[in-house]
Amino acid sequence: MEWLKRLSAAIDYIEKNLDGEISYEEAAGIACCSVFYFQRIFSYVVTGISLSEYIRRRRMTQAAFELQRTGARVVDIALKYGYASPTAFNRAFQSVHNITPAAARREGSRLNAYPAIRFSVQVTGGNAMTYHIEEKQPLRLVGVRIPLTGDMEENFKRIPGFWKEILGNGLFSRLSSLPCGLSGREQGKILGVSVYEGPESFFYYIGAATDAPVPPGMEEVTIPSGTWAVFENNGFFQEKVQDIFKRFFTEWLPFSGYEYAGLPDVEVYPVCGETPVSGHSEVWIGVRRSREDEACFI
Repeated sequence: MEWLKRLSAAIDYIEKNLDGEISYEEAAGIACCSVFYFQRIFSYVVTGISLSEYIRRRRMTQAAFELQRTGARVVDIALKYGYASPTAFNRAFQSVHNITPAAARREGSRLNAYPAIRFSVQVTGGNAMTYHIEEKQPLRLVGVRIPLTGDMEENFKRIPGFWKEILGNGLFSRLSSLPCGLSGREQGKILGVSVYEGPESFFYYIGAATDAPVPPGMEEVTIPSGTWAVFENNGFFQEKVQDIFKRFFTEWLPFSGYEYAGLPDVEVYPVCGETPVSGHSEVWIGVRRSREDEACFI
């Protein structure tokens, strides 16, 4: 439960600074994680919205209240909420409210209010999450990769597009045929792996666990040893995988006695011809025993 308190404290910091400078580094520090993991967790917990979009909506909500409540000039309100350019403020305001700031002053104007987020544990439908805890040794992956960004919503679009490209250009067949001298459930499977090594080094890999040499045009990466919560799921891969991550943060983690360890996130898929879109798959999420007496977990 401690991590929910940390996230709530980070949101409180953002709310107190809507009309000032908001430091992602400070917010992440309050949540006791890196900026990357703070943005990542936020996007999974608050489905469909990135941290930057949340801040923009909250600022424009407050700006709309002030436009109707006070006689302040639009340019002054724009400056208050961090927009040096009236044009940029107009664009941001219209993207949230669908009308200009000037029009928002008129009686009867229809505006959109986005309340502040409050984290809480909710009683959900009781659907089972089949999982087991497993210690894993380092695993070498060979495959292809794309760079990702700090904007998780953008990544949610990039990754499916990358899969579509790999399935359509013959690379999937090449990856499937890589020789595997390894043992274990990963043999003969294709893995999707998100690897974060720093602000300028964040990639998504599609590849195979193998000890074979790296073919031209491919890359290798080592998934480190660690403790993993391994979740099993059946159904359409894209929807189920994103659902697993959301449920991990909102349903499983708060009561598990574990913390998110910040290891690469691993998806394990069967090789199903040229179009693996559904079936049995696994999601590995690195965890470690909860240490609530310590300041931070990542």
